[in-house]
Amino acid sequence: MRYEDRALCFSCGDEPLYGVLSMPQHPLPRAVVIVVGGPQYRAGSHRQFTLIARGLAMHGIPVLRFDYRGMGDSGGDTRTFENVGEDIHTAVDCLLREAPFVQEVVLWGLCDGASAALFYAHRDARISGLVLVNPWVRTDAGAAQTYLKHYYRNRFLDAALWKKIGRGEFDYTLALQSFGRLVRSALQGRARAATGDVLPLPDRMLDGLRRFQGSVLVVLSGDDLTAREFSDLMRASAGWRRQMHSSRVQRFELRGANHTFSRREWREQLLQRMREWLGIDEAMS
Repeated sequence: MRYEDRALCFSCGDEPLYGVLSMPQHPLPRAVVIVVGGPQYRAGSHRQFTLIARGLAMHGIPVLRFDYRGMGDSGGDTRTFENVGEDIHTAVDCLLREAPFVQEVVLWGLCDGASAALFYAHRDARISGLVLVNPWVRTDAGAAQTYLKHYYRNRFLDAALWKKIGRGEFDYTLALQSFGRLVRSALQGRARAATGDVLPLPDRMLDGLRRFQGSVLVVLSGDDLTAREFSDLMRASAGWRRQMHSSRVQRFELRGANHTFSRREWREQLLQRMREWLGIDEAMS
């Protein structure tokens, strides 16, 4: 199906935001707003967001991708993913002005863009679905545990490492210091969580997932530490396990794919799974 890319400028507070709306020739009443992971702008690494938007538009889905305040071409001060709710709200407003026939809006987010979408979705009744791609649940303790579990295990089995040791080129002091820092970070993070001084990011995200009553697709890359940290969280947390086994939540893992699905074959598989989840074939039949 043919589509056109429309350059848009809209206001968030006193600042201009810039985005691109990929509009199909025969659009469906279902649309997607891409919430980018930072620090990135609306095109994404290796044009990922551009290609995903166009890939969905070719099948009838209008897609808006935009820059937060302080990012890309948009004005204002730089902000973190925890402070972009107003930006997302303004982008949804813009989408519905440009496409008033749209009845359902899905937020698509990568990494901390997925986290931002999860924080926001339950506060806006217009949001009917979430696509969370390699959600960012990073804490110092979680990152340390993930590296200890996955990186060091793989590193131990790496033939290049043992060749380096055999040649006497391995820095034992530096390696032990790095390993020690990770262990301390993991233990200290657990201690802080036990005292309840600060509500960790994963808990705040879980609260957002509980509050949101729409459909959710979680997409995880097989070769990505951010995805592995999320998987480890699901196994360790009874609350996350309950939510992930809810009938409204689907999970898809793309083995071998990296964090941003940089190969065409990975991106095509991601798009195919999204089209199935969005029910595009059913809507167009």
